[in-house]
Amino acid sequence: MLDLILENVQVIKLATKTNFRSVTSREVALIEGHQGWGEFSPFLEYGASECVPWLVSAVEAAVAPNEVPLRKSIPINGTLPAINGALEIIEILNFYPGAKVIKIKVGNNLEEDLKRLALVREIAPDLAIRLDANGLFSVDAAETFINKAGAIQYIEQPCATIEELRELRRRVSVRIAGDEIIRKAKDPFDVDLTDAVDILMLKVAPLGGIAIAKKIAAHHGLPVVVSSALESAVGISHGLKLAASIVELNFACGLATGKLLSEDVAALPVINGEIAVASVIPDTKNFSVSPERLKWWKDRIRQTWQAGARERLEESGWSW
Repeated sequence: MLDLILENVQVIKLATKTNFRSVTSREVALIEGHQGWGEFSPFLEYGASECVPWLVSAVEAAVAPNEVPLRKSIPINGTLPAINGALEIIEILNFYPGAKVIKIKVGNNLEEDLKRLALVREIAPDLAIRLDANGLFSVDAAETFINKAGAIQYIEQPCATIEELRELRRRVSVRIAGDEIIRKAKDPFDVDLTDAVDILMLKVAPLGGIAIAKKIAAHHGLPVVVSSALESAVGISHGLKLAASIVELNFACGLATGKLLSEDVAALPVINGEIAVASVIPDTKNFSVSPERLKWWKDRIRQTWQAGARERLEESGWSW
């Protein structure tokens, strides 16, 4: 299967509109199979073992049959990076027409974070607010911030560890969502989320695909939010398919991060705060990388294959 993956991979580079988690462009490997396109796009700093589920997810998308969707479109939240200029905030909020929820990145600077919150409330007072700290707060800092933040829908991964989240949950009444504690876990089924989180974030690629993401959700039995990892439209389309297959979807999903890209390989427009569920055929001709970068990505796929993807894909039963 490795030879077929390498024969059917294209690598592209997409610029971002803003500095998002210190990322100003995204290199993405797209893999074509008989069921369509998959995306392998772990961030460049990830080691081979951490890349394994991303490759499994990409191959699943390319060759595994699609599930029948339960809904035709998915409500989305907007995403606001760590910026504080009013004009910049207005510009980014306009990326998400009709969205009723905004997720705001926080955790680096209490004063700046609170300023960002205040500006959003002044500019768009009707938006529901959720926060994402990527595990950057200590328990004490998270408690202080939450007590000053005002009404929020939930805060995503305020602290890094399960123990810290449990302690924080004892101190505050706001709902807590778990992201990194699941997607970066050695075994996401073996994580005890009891009294630690109220909501489970599901990201298709870091978890290893749609099928396993649904099994993880069923295992933990928590409300879910499907989110993305700054992927191209190919990766986002599979997040939309996951969201469309979940019976109880009570929260808007973080699947509009493609709007933070300057250009994309396919259009997934936000209409009335929702994105339609659809397979996409990427236009890759305008975004190709150099032969050197293509070789780098193929070498990365080989390393990921040897780091554990081979075993997982051979066990999957999928045929190319």
